[in-house]
Amino acid sequence: MSHQSIVHLCLDVPVHGVCVLGTSLIVDISGCAPKNCESFTIICSPRVLVVLNSKVTSGKDKAIVWHSLSKPVSALVRMVLPSSNVDEDKVLVSYYRANEEVPLATAVLYLTGIEVSLQADVYRDGQHEMPVNKQTKEKWVWGPSGWGAILLVNCSPADVSQDTKTVISEDIKDLSQMILSVQGPTCVLKNYQLVLHTSVEEADKARVYWPHGEIVLGPGHNSYTFSPLVNLGKETFYVEGIEFPSADFSGLISFSISLIEDPPSIPEAPVYKDTVVFRVAPCIFTPSTQMPLEVYLYRDVKVQGFVDTVVALSEKTDCQVASVYEDPSRQGRWLQDEMAFCYTETPHKMTSFVLDTPRAAKLDEFPMKYALSPGVGYIIQDTKDHTVASLDTIGNLMVSPPVKAQGKEYPLGRVLFGSSFYPSTEGRAMSKSLRDFLYAQQVQAPVELFSDWLMTGHVDEFMCFVPVEDKGEDAKGFRLLLASPCACYKLFREKQEEGHGDATLFEGVSTDLLHSNGREAKTINQFLADESLRNQNNYVEKCIHLNRAILKERLGLQEEDIIDIPQLFCLEQLTNVPSDQQPRKLFARPYFPDVLQMIVMGKDLGIPKPFGPQIKGTCCLEEKICHLLEPLGLSCTFIDDFDCYLTDVGDSCACTNIRRVPFAFKWWKMLP
Repeated sequence: MSHQSIVHLCLDVPVHGVCVLGTSLIVDISGCAPKNCESFTIICSPRVLVVLNSKVTSGKDKAIVWHSLSKPVSALVRMVLPSSNVDEDKVLVSYYRANEEVPLATAVLYLTGIEVSLQADVYRDGQHEMPVNKQTKEKWVWGPSGWGAILLVNCSPADVSQDTKTVISEDIKDLSQMILSVQGPTCVLKNYQLVLHTSVEEADKARVYWPHGEIVLGPGHNSYTFSPLVNLGKETFYVEGIEFPSADFSGLISFSISLIEDPPSIPEAPVYKDTVVFRVAPCIFTPSTQMPLEVYLYRDVKVQGFVDTVVALSEKTDCQVASVYEDPSRQGRWLQDEMAFCYTETPHKMTSFVLDTPRAAKLDEFPMKYALSPGVGYIIQDTKDHTVASLDTIGNLMVSPPVKAQGKEYPLGRVLFGSSFYPSTEGRAMSKSLRDFLYAQQVQAPVELFSDWLMTGHVDEFMCFVPVEDKGEDAKGFRLLLASPCACYKLFREKQEEGHGDATLFEGVSTDLLHSNGREAKTINQFLADESLRNQNNYVEKCIHLNRAILKERLGLQEEDIIDIPQLFCLEQLTNVPSDQQPRKLFARPYFPDVLQMIVMGKDLGIPKPFGPQIKGTCCLEEKICHLLEPLGLSCTFIDDFDCYLTDVGDSCACTNIRRVPFAFKWWKMLP
């Protein structure tokens, strides 16, 4: 913002003016013109530009142009560089009578140019140059040709308190830079003050630091005055975000530097303001199709077989394993249900972090914070009222690989989350604050799926993405796996027709374990004859079919992109809910270990062992799954953990979480 000042020329004495780079002085040409003069010329110093009748005259121009005085005339005067000394630059306006080449009079305007500016990495190329058009800094633009500076959120587990005035961090120089440049003669600048400021609301969303770590702006401090203004040159500040975009926060934060004239005995007056706008980098989720970097694994002797299998899988993909320990009574079930590995990125730095949607009240209760590798951050996303509904967890969230749907590109995929779809007294839904958080990130446009029919209500109970090597112009590079009771019944009928109707599900699993899970060893014939179970799975099939249609439309999928994986469900009452609080409706739970809740590590898949009917010494469910996936280049490893884990937790992958390779695509280059 510039406050244009009017300068009235005088023929008797020179006029003096101060011009801030980026502003214009309005110079009254006609006001002092002698009578009978019909034209004038303008000559200026090399650092000066004069705009007259939409034409720009530079001090470097040698040609002299005569201009008419037939009507009132004013010119805009600008400076392109600061002055080294007072009155170092000037504008000469000479007035002429008709048909005379010698001026009758000349007015002199002495100029002192000063620069006051904020510079940032506006073009996202690591440079902090001043844009030709300073308004560029005030508008943040998406896309490959866009511009605008970017901030990272502080994801450190030991985040600084808002009341702390200094921060000692060796990583401060990894933050986004904002450079204050002040140039000009000191004797002129001593009559001014500089104020660095933002709004009260935006000050709660970011911190600005001096290089030594002291906070300049932040929560409770939305302005800082540099007074008296005698130190010239450039000062680098470091800026970080405090929170990710949300329903109440667009992600945009503007910082301004205001030049205030403060002469003796006269009230101060604003002269000039320069503004730069930053966008807080969004929280980005990675899909299971991205290669694994690090596997976090709950360690307990009870799940040693599971642990050994995951470690073996990680060795195949050259992936590190990090161990997490905690109170055995919790058994690591929160590791995947309550947190997800995400990343956030600026052009100069990428940070991985855990996004936590806690069910426990205190941060100290989470051992994950202490197991994280160096450089991996930790953020808690609470609901507004600090309560957690059944669908308010990261386990109820999945990310698709990059897709194109309905004519729009989604280079970072789309967030998929489960809900009840419609309000009801018994319905469960993700809290508004968490939903709004997902939408506010903008770069992974969310898709709502119907998941309230499931016992835990999480989308990963009926779907999964796996990477494949497609060839061809329309190759997507992945397949969507969907649970399919229909495919399971089809498989069982085929085996019955082949004479294997007496083959038994859960063969080899102890009766006590089956009973504790509400299961019993049944033959294929008994399954196919159970009309109640068939009706329950018909209902499940309808729910999955609804989601199938949504996924095809919103992810741009064709039938050939989807693989139906045999899986049976049964309807039961909610677990861990008193009988007098049970809803009337029943919820679906996998009848045998949920093969869709697999661990995807590149082309190596860790799949819960389904304990299907054994035919000729081979589980027909395992055989079918291998038949569907191995031709795509995938390797299937079935994890036997029924006797040590399923009873307490419900699925084999709940005690693992995987940090994956971030997308190569830069989020700021997309058009949300």
